[in-house]
Amino acid sequence: MPSNLADWLSYLESLHPKIIALGLERVAEVKQRLNLEPDFPVIVVGGTNGKGSVCAMLEAILYAAGYKVGCYTSPHLLHYNERVRIAKQQVSDAELCASFEQIERARGDTSLTYFEFGTLAAMQCFIEHKIDVAILEVGLGGRLDAVNVFDADCAVVASVDIDHTDYLGDTREAIAFEKAGIFRAGRVAICADSDVPQALRDHAQQIGAELWCIGSEFGFTPHQGQWDYRSRVGARNALPHPALRGAFQLHNASAVLAVLDALKDKLPVDMAAVRRGLAEVQLAGRFQFVPGKPQLILDVAHNPHAAGSLARNLASLPPARTFAVFAMLKDKDMAGVVQALEPYIDAWLVAGIDAPRGATAEELAQVLKQQRVRGEIKICENITAALRDAYNAAGENDRIAAFGSFYTVGEVMQARGLRVL
Repeated sequence: MPSNLADWLSYLESLHPKIIALGLERVAEVKQRLNLEPDFPVIVVGGTNGKGSVCAMLEAILYAAGYKVGCYTSPHLLHYNERVRIAKQQVSDAELCASFEQIERARGDTSLTYFEFGTLAAMQCFIEHKIDVAILEVGLGGRLDAVNVFDADCAVVASVDIDHTDYLGDTREAIAFEKAGIFRAGRVAICADSDVPQALRDHAQQIGAELWCIGSEFGFTPHQGQWDYRSRVGARNALPHPALRGAFQLHNASAVLAVLDALKDKLPVDMAAVRRGLAEVQLAGRFQFVPGKPQLILDVAHNPHAAGSLARNLASLPPARTFAVFAMLKDKDMAGVVQALEPYIDAWLVAGIDAPRGATAEELAQVLKQQRVRGEIKICENITAALRDAYNAAGENDRIAAFGSFYTVGEVMQARGLRVL
């Protein structure tokens, strides 16, 4: 068997013929063999965008409240260990290797994907550490995602938009049905998208989940420098804005507080912990500002919905020339991302992504030309070279925005020597 984490990850990548293989039968079978039955509350978080922010805020607040929190997210930016955290600390290589080894022995001839292996390993680590609560981020969709093999005590859908159409369908309603698959009968399901798809409502009603929607069962009111939250359970007033930047974060934060309302009997949380968690939360690559001149902004926006959010955030900043360090996966809506951001970009420095699904710089440049962007287009050897060229071209009062993929942001962070805290 592999002897270190790098070898294990290479092995896991080679095991299954498909990178993504949706379905719960195989992973449920191995879960049963390993007897992975959590005796702590499980919060499952899905959504087209925003799920990473919801997970980060839940983790920060519950940790501030004194709970031993397990958090499983994906993908990672620099190191695989970022995906599995206990008490806000990344799990060690040795623990991950030990979990992978146990799963490998238990699976027999049942094939598992890289993500399925990782999901089982995360829960195995959580159970061994006797955590108080687990936060699990859906990888893709919900209904057939490996995370859904564990029953949610409370489920969140942060937003619903068009993405992963090859797997989830090409309409918002079809995608909403897949995301609603994480709901459970008799338990609270939360939707933070103000335009609630009918498929989400229908599925909740059909299975007997209690659906709470933003704007009705819960919501928020912004004030100067603060905001108020209210729900059918109660209110929390004069809250600090989340430390995560971006106009949409109050939607995400409201969903987080709705989760706390839904689980208040199992996981009581006082106002001090809420305030501290909101003030201290960190999440790399989500409208993240890197100190220095020119200003560097990192954002993993990789679909039109997320790109629209990034565009609104850029529009809210003081005027400045903006240089894009841009790389994407070719199975994403590249044209949709470009359309959303084109008005705010003065020059495009494009690079390829060295991964099976990565678009080449030439393919991206072709999309930019088809969209008739007004900014200059420059093809670069790789993402690091694009970043270097952006710094060479930008003045100290300009800004650089690196976006398009987790791969893009990860390579920029590596080039700048940044860490994921």
